[in-house]
Amino acid sequence: MRTDLDHLPRAKQRELERIVQILFEEFGDAVAIATSDWKKQARVLKVILYGSHARGGWVDEPHTAKGYQSDFDLLIIVNHDKLTDRVEFWSTAEDRLNRELAVTRTLRTPVNFIVHTLQEVNDGLAHGRYFFMDIARDGIALYQSDDSELHQPKPKTPHAALDMAREYFEEWIPSAASFLKGYRFYMQEGDWKKAAFLLHQATESLLHCVLLVVEFYTPHVHNLGFLRAQAERLDIRLVHVWPNDNRKQRGMFEKLKEAYVKARYSKHYRISEEELVWLGEHVEELGRVVHVICAERIAQLEATARDAG
Repeated sequence: MRTDLDHLPRAKQRELERIVQILFEEFGDAVAIATSDWKKQARVLKVILYGSHARGGWVDEPHTAKGYQSDFDLLIIVNHDKLTDRVEFWSTAEDRLNRELAVTRTLRTPVNFIVHTLQEVNDGLAHGRYFFMDIARDGIALYQSDDSELHQPKPKTPHAALDMAREYFEEWIPSAASFLKGYRFYMQEGDWKKAAFLLHQATESLLHCVLLVVEFYTPHVHNLGFLRAQAERLDIRLVHVWPNDNRKQRGMFEKLKEAYVKARYSKHYRISEEELVWLGEHVEELGRVVHVICAERIAQLEATARDAG
């Protein structure tokens, strides 16, 4: 796996050094008080940069009319499956990275990271999941405890890939449609909190759908901001679904993101009919774009399967 960052500007290289430092500091604090053997032996095996900053071709135009900026995408590989628990071991790192981006501004580039064990990554490669295959091909190791390589990918046969993409599409699109139906029902009932929760679920289903159909992988999280960032890496059309022009629009998306927990459990959660209508319109647009992207991907897989005979 590559280790060089020569294709990146020096400022971005310094940012990545800072990000890795923060990840190790916060992870160290999270496992500092260890009583069990597995936690005493907790280790980060690799930190890998993937996506547009690894391949080249990132976008860094947050102040233009389009207002889009590519995130740093990182895969953290740990030596025990319990260490992948995002809440217990990685939430403080995530909070600190967000704070250094938005408050202290010591970082200029947003950061998204996923955490897996080496076995999970190698299983993904063995099952031909495009997401892990792309990382194995294009990823850049920012840190590794040793020089051990990831397993060689075993791509799916064209027919198996087509069958899997169709299966994901046929599972997740109806799921999203069902949640949208529930959202519309509770809008008519005037129950804004239930409508918000179901709209969140519809959005989550659509994002999972496009990630699974295109890459055969989706992170096991409910955070719409994280899922949205992962999906927007795949196709620029997804970037334009959510207007990001002003604080009000960003705030409405934050309310949708918070609905997974707060709309069900917090008496302080508030969202208006006007906000829900606006969000609903954009989730409908998300569904249209996801449908187009997935249909195009399945058509590509169909052509490849036909050529293979």
